[in-house]
Amino acid sequence: MKAFVPPPYTRGAALPALLAERILVLDGAMGTMLQRHRLAEADFRGERFAAHGKDLKGNNDLLSLTRPDLVRRIHEQYLEAGADIIETNTFGATAIAQEDYGLADVARELNVASARLAREAADHHAQPAKPRFVAGALGPTPKTASISPDVNDPGARNVGFDQLRDAYREQAEGLLEGGCDLFLVETIFDTLNAKAAIFALDELMESSGERLPVIISGTVTDASGRILSGQTVPAFWHSVRHARPLAVGLNCALGAAVMRPYIEELSKVAADTFVSCYPNAGLPNPMSETGFDETPEVTGTLLEEFAKSGFLNLAGGCCGTTPEHIAEIARRLKTYRPRARHDPLFSNLLAA
Repeated sequence: MKAFVPPPYTRGAALPALLAERILVLDGAMGTMLQRHRLAEADFRGERFAAHGKDLKGNNDLLSLTRPDLVRRIHEQYLEAGADIIETNTFGATAIAQEDYGLADVARELNVASARLAREAADHHAQPAKPRFVAGALGPTPKTASISPDVNDPGARNVGFDQLRDAYREQAEGLLEGGCDLFLVETIFDTLNAKAAIFALDELMESSGERLPVIISGTVTDASGRILSGQTVPAFWHSVRHARPLAVGLNCALGAAVMRPYIEELSKVAADTFVSCYPNAGLPNPMSETGFDETPEVTGTLLEEFAKSGFLNLAGGCCGTTPEHIAEIARRLKTYRPRARHDPLFSNLLAA
């Protein structure tokens, strides 16, 4: 396949050169940090949604409207820990996901507000020698276009491609308005869902005239090395390669120890793009403070080995990780060179 060089980025233009120069650090889990505050139903409702007819506890995205102080402070903690890129608090901020809470009509507002909170925090911490970036997070929806929700009807689907595209388009419009520097399509368990997000982003950037970097991150769900909709890691990469992402990677589901062979495989097959990795803090452990096994030292050591092996351009944490994890990752990775790309047209991307 002939390599495609995207038009010049209108936002996040410094990222390709920075990723080639050093391993950048992504933030850690928002949900884990919110859970530490033991929030009650009233925190999620605030005054605006006090009379809402459905329970709202657990709708973390809504806290960008009802507890913006808390969301902003968590962004600040990750930036203070050394994160170069922070994600917006929008993992479930599509109309499809918010429909479960009866709040589909506020999806766009959630994305605008979340992006603005992250933008304010990033700008506050940015320095000439260490710019900070905001990744507009587009998480998976609770519905899948590839897998039947009914074991007795394999052909059944509870969502279609067009519905997914429209939901992701609305989300991306809000993130763009709020000031994100790049888009992060993350925790992909269904490649068809991801294709809907990619299509929506392409449409938006074509119509708006804005061109932002896109990072695509899948999640390997078990030791079979496949994402939930069945693709192996190489197959996943080849199914999204046409989008010419700034980076492709893996996140969530598995801790770094179990993820290693898959990130190594991806670093080989995705030769013409950057590679990201932000695993969970090991396996779930309800007895630990974060709900996961790994301490910052363990996660940092594992990702350091990835960096030493030449697998990484971008690293951070997913579920169970905290600012302490990110600080340890940043400390350990700063002495390692980033993984080298092998695309002969890479110089053109840097020039863009």
